[in-house]
Amino acid sequence: MSYEPKNTINLCLAHMSEEGWERKFIDEAFDTNWVVPLGPNVDGFEKDLEEYAAERGGKKSIVALCSGTAAVHLALLAAGVQPGDEVIVQTFTFCASSHPVKYLGATPVFVDSEPGTWNMDVILLEEAIKDRIAKTGKTPKAIVPVSLYGMPYDCESIIEVANRYGIEVIEDAAEGFGSSFDGNLLGTYGRFGILSFNGNKMITTSGGGALICQNEEDKNTIMWYATQARDAYPYYQHTAIGYNYRLSNVCAGIGRGQMKIVDKHIAHHKHVCELYAKLLCGVDGTDLLHAEGGLIHSTIIPGLSLHVNPADIRYESNFWLCTVLLDPSIRIVGQENAYKEVVKSAIGGAAGVIKEVDSAVTDCQPNENIEALRMYMCSKKVEARPLWKPMHKQPVYADCPAYVNGVSEEIFKKGICLPSGPCVSDEDVHYIVECIKSAIVK
Repeated sequence: MSYEPKNTINLCLAHMSEEGWERKFIDEAFDTNWVVPLGPNVDGFEKDLEEYAAERGGKKSIVALCSGTAAVHLALLAAGVQPGDEVIVQTFTFCASSHPVKYLGATPVFVDSEPGTWNMDVILLEEAIKDRIAKTGKTPKAIVPVSLYGMPYDCESIIEVANRYGIEVIEDAAEGFGSSFDGNLLGTYGRFGILSFNGNKMITTSGGGALICQNEEDKNTIMWYATQARDAYPYYQHTAIGYNYRLSNVCAGIGRGQMKIVDKHIAHHKHVCELYAKLLCGVDGTDLLHAEGGLIHSTIIPGLSLHVNPADIRYESNFWLCTVLLDPSIRIVGQENAYKEVVKSAIGGAAGVIKEVDSAVTDCQPNENIEALRMYMCSKKVEARPLWKPMHKQPVYADCPAYVNGVSEEIFKKGICLPSGPCVSDEDVHYIVECIKSAIVK
């Protein structure tokens, strides 16, 4: 490993356009004194997003918001979710898919993943719907499928099941901006689609999100809720509880600049994933989640089949993150020290304050060789993170119904995310793979 990174190779950080479009739009916001959560940049960003969606899924109406989590919350609200309702959520995901369900006093019902794409298992989904109807006498109010790490879910089958039972679909495409299924942009299939522009997403507004709506009526409803639900009087009157969820005009300026390079970002992510696939091909015991809904295997793990039909061109990923599975039999340098010390500070992309814990282990965690690899990569200035811990294994959701098949737990135990962002160079990828190779005990 002759190449050494000067700074930590981050997992996935935003990259500004070389032309400086972001600064031009931001400067315009300050020059015109539009430093508020509305304005020309917000309008322009929404228009840019609508044009992008129209080219890849038909005419849609889009609302720019302060976060993807806010978008989930408002979508659930507009779909009529109320206290006592149930909402089916993919268990293998980030907590922003399910926390807003609890905001509304409803109960998330978790459904496990199919092995090919790691996204919501359609057969298990229908089993869950039937069982909830039998047990509660009510149909779940909404279904929230997720495009995990940018990988498309089976939109066709999920929509078909949802329509059969009269359930709204809210697509969480927060990680899947630019991904498509059967040629249509993710987030355009359901009644609502969630986008995120956090600092680690395909494009960024530093923090922010958007909600894709099928029509102007839904867009107006969302806009009303997102601006404190103010009624049309010359003074402030409210007939509903609203929220301060609109996107800042300054942040929207960043988004407008990012929209000019989104295709370039996606192409780079694809290139990085293909390079990982090529370089990891000879590393025994590693599997890379790849492109059109499947894994590239260097070796076949006995008892674990994670392929979908590679000829199924309906699945087109944005390659947001490169994720690798490691066979449990592979031993890593320093593995004997995994989970021996309690974590004292934020790691793995965590931000802000974290709650201190008194144990280094939980009842569901990555295998020791995965934790050892994370620590080893950190020592080599490479950020690597565990996969999302399934929501049905989170203590906060211990009492929620869950329909599981073991897929998400198995993948969580074996998986790790590798740097994939626009700032990751070919040299970086070569260095990262060499680090993985040097970490493996022969």
